[in-house]
Amino acid sequence: MSTAFGSEPRPPAQVQPPASPDAAHLLTVVVCVVTVGALYLARDVLIPITLAVLLSFVLAPVVALLRRLSLPRVAAVLMAVMLALGTITLIGSVIGVQIASLARDAPRYQRVIQEKVDNVQGTFLGRINDLSRRFNNEAATAPEAPSTASPPSSGNAPALPGASTGANSETRPVPVEVRPAESSALDLARTFISPVLGPLETTFIVLIVSIFVLLQQEDLRDRLIRLFGSNDLHRTTEALDDAGRRLSKYFLAQLMVNSCFGVLVAVGLFLIGVPSPIVWGILAALFRFVPYIGAVLAAAFPLLLAAGTEPGWSMVVWTAALFLISEPLIGQVVEPMVYGHSTGLSPVSVIVAAIFWTWLWGPIGLILATPLTLCLVVLGRHVERLEFLDVLLGDRPALTPVQNFYQRVLAGDTDETLAQAETLLQDRSLTAYYDEVALRGLRLAATDLERGVLRPERLERIRMAVSGLVNDLSDVPDQNPPEKDQKAAGAAPAGTSVSEKAVPHLPVPDVPLPPRTERVGSWASDNPVLCLAGRGPLDESASAMLAQLLTKHGLGARVVPHEASSREQVGRLDTAGVAMVCISYLDISGNPAHLRYLLRRLKQRLPGIPMLVGLWPEGEAVLSDATQAKAVGADYYTASLRDAVTRCLMVAASGAQDPAKGAVVMQQEPASEEGPV
Repeated sequence: MSTAFGSEPRPPAQVQPPASPDAAHLLTVVVCVVTVGALYLARDVLIPITLAVLLSFVLAPVVALLRRLSLPRVAAVLMAVMLALGTITLIGSVIGVQIASLARDAPRYQRVIQEKVDNVQGTFLGRINDLSRRFNNEAATAPEAPSTASPPSSGNAPALPGASTGANSETRPVPVEVRPAESSALDLARTFISPVLGPLETTFIVLIVSIFVLLQQEDLRDRLIRLFGSNDLHRTTEALDDAGRRLSKYFLAQLMVNSCFGVLVAVGLFLIGVPSPIVWGILAALFRFVPYIGAVLAAAFPLLLAAGTEPGWSMVVWTAALFLISEPLIGQVVEPMVYGHSTGLSPVSVIVAAIFWTWLWGPIGLILATPLTLCLVVLGRHVERLEFLDVLLGDRPALTPVQNFYQRVLAGDTDETLAQAETLLQDRSLTAYYDEVALRGLRLAATDLERGVLRPERLERIRMAVSGLVNDLSDVPDQNPPEKDQKAAGAAPAGTSVSEKAVPHLPVPDVPLPPRTERVGSWASDNPVLCLAGRGPLDESASAMLAQLLTKHGLGARVVPHEASSREQVGRLDTAGVAMVCISYLDISGNPAHLRYLLRRLKQRLPGIPMLVGLWPEGEAVLSDATQAKAVGADYYTASLRDAVTRCLMVAASGAQDPAKGAVVMQQEPASEEGPV
């Protein structure tokens, strides 16, 4: 059965029940559990391989530099690995010598620290104990005087059982001497060589794997492409190249920054007089790979040693001042200059990752926590199936600005919505914010309304929140974004996910308007533009945004609800001083018949007045179908507030009240302001 307009009625919207976990989700959970178990059980094998891969990222720029010096790949790789081996050997030797020197003086450091602890206890704790004892003595009753009777003589004391009373029968202890068994040469070798074999074995595996990774870099890349992205070679190749380049630069920059921090700590401790400053500088550089708590861990040992070096406290104070000054200097000045303000990880994920990797792999996992987590985040940003890693671990907002806007207005929180708007308006105009965020958020609300999941009280809360937001932004000028943002047009807005397309922040073109007293006809009135809301419950909010933007650009506008254009009310519609009508629609549901009849009533009420229809949802057929657009009967069609404001300004500047041609469609691109439908 068809309707009078030739289209079948649509079935009522139904809400789909929440989907239960399917086999794919359960399989994902099983794979995660198995992966964590494998990482824990195979840590003896995976730790050297992971260190080798990360070392290859660090050495890749060195190999590239040697290759640019016309060295063959094999020679460049071997030279880079030998350089890394020499550095590791030198560091290990220095640490061994310094630790041996500290071990000889350990008893002296322990004695000095114990004396300071006793002094602190005697100074502070002793006073607290005296004060507590004084209160206890005052509260307690006076004890009885102790007896002054002399103790019984030894002659009257009863003899202990088994004790001898003879003069020459005194029992003497038997001396016992424990002598360790003589160690054989094999035991000595096992005692001194076994602790060294583990690190040597790990170092050997790391170097060998690093050599093969650097030699077969292109082959490994091709194999990864074949496994994970052979269907989209361009995207996969770009993702792998970008990830490898970013990780390599980050690791190398972090190594350089942490090395500078270690050198600064070592020099400072040397000037202060703390023993073995080179060891603490090396440990400070290593511990600084652990964000937030690495500097604290690096400062603990030098502070303890400074406390045991001299009886006073001056060395401890200078050591603490060294770390309190050097860490903020490196973290807040040097790091932003080298590789930006952030590692790309959220603060919570850094702490959780440090705990997780320490539980899996021990101290090595603590040092590797940030690089490994960063690898997972980069992988999540380039692989769509692993996007949840970027959401869970990355520092980018979990919700896009559009989703955040809709969530805030859905909760009726106008203050947070305004705070988000003020943040986004720092790099875009008010028109761009309305087009890119607000209208898209209202479109999400319209979709939920069509599905039947938006209750009336929620809908009213959204309308009130959006109305409050528009009122709060009434004093914000519609300024063009800065030049840097115009040059970067097409870049994704802050917080966009990998699947969201970028929207250029295009400003409203400058259209000179004559003074209001010099305008033609009704354009000289206070409110020449009539912003009429569509029949949707949220269309009035879109009309309010359009009216506000027109007012900011010198065209007065007033908002009229949809009920004023009904068949019963259109005759009483106030049309005084109206030079143009703008109709806003968030959803026409693919059936523009009601829009055609609305335009027919308005043209009968306002003959000769140009009509503009703003269809804010993307992809409406009337925007691309010339026949359908002509049948609807509007003079202009726009798909964004920017184009609607531009068209109104152009019509007002020309003073036209009757378009020279038929209906015109405004395109999104600035190069084509209009085109025939």
